[in-house]
Amino acid sequence: MQKKGNVIIAGAGPGDPELITVKTVKALRQAEVILVDRLVSEEILHLYASPSAEIVYVGKQCRSHNTTPQATINELLVEYALLGKKVLRLKGGDVSIFSNVLDELQSLVVHEIEYEIIPGITAALGAAAYAGIPLTARQHATAVRFLTYYTYSKLTEEYWQELAQTEDTLVFYMSSERLAEVVEKLTRHGISEEKQLAVVEQATTPLQHVQTSSLYAYEQKLGGKSFVSPSLVIIGKVVNLHQEFKWFTNNPSREHYFKPVSEQVGLVLQ
Repeated sequence: MQKKGNVIIAGAGPGDPELITVKTVKALRQAEVILVDRLVSEEILHLYASPSAEIVYVGKQCRSHNTTPQATINELLVEYALLGKKVLRLKGGDVSIFSNVLDELQSLVVHEIEYEIIPGITAALGAAAYAGIPLTARQHATAVRFLTYYTYSKLTEEYWQELAQTEDTLVFYMSSERLAEVVEKLTRHGISEEKQLAVVEQATTPLQHVQTSSLYAYEQKLGGKSFVSPSLVIIGKVVNLHQEFKWFTNNPSREHYFKPVSEQVGLVLQ
C-alpha cells in the first residue's frame, strides 16, 4: 500500500520575494510538488524551488475563464499526497486571510492526510509598510479591521454605519473594483472628513503605486479610474501619515508584476 505524503500550506508574502519566511524557503527546497497561486513572485520559485519539483499553477483571477476552481485545487492536493508526494501549497500573502484555506484543510482531514501551516506576511501588512502607513498609531487608530467588499459580500446598512463611525483603520481586500460603492456607503453614513483612503496597487513590488484621497473628494480625484490588480484599500486617519513617511518609490507604470492566469497555464519553470 502506497504511503501517504504530506501537505504544507504556506504563505509566500505579498510580492517582494525577500519577504518570504525562512521556514517557507525550507519547504520549497524539499517539496516534490508545488501548487502555486497567481499572486506569488516567480522569482521565489526560481530562487528556492527544487529543480526537480513539479510546479502546478492553480491561480485564480476575476473574470478569467482560466481560473482554477477551488474544488480542483482540493482534488490536486489530495491526489498528489495519496501518491506519497511532499506537497507544498504556496499562497500569496498569508494563508489565513481571504485565501480559501478552510476548503483545503477540510479535504485533507477527510482523506486523513498530514499537513502543516506556515504563515506569511499578508497584503495589508506589506502594503501598509511599503506605503509608510502604520495601521495603528497613537491618536490615529488603536485597532484595524480586514474586510472585503467583493461580488459575494453581504454587509448590512447597520454594519456600514458602524464602519463609518469607528476609529479603527479599515483595510479592504479585493474591493478596488467596487471602491466607489464603498466610498458612497461610508460618506452617506457620515464618515469623518479627517479620514482618507489610500489605494495601494501591486504592493511591495517594483511596480507599487499609491494613490490617496479624501473620501469626500474621491469622485473628483479617483472616480472612474481602474486599478491594477492586486490592489488594496486602506481607510482611516492613519492614511494622513503617508505623505510624511512614504519611503518606497511610486511607480506610475500600468504594467502587471504578476502574470495573468492565462499566461501561467501550462507554464513550466526551467
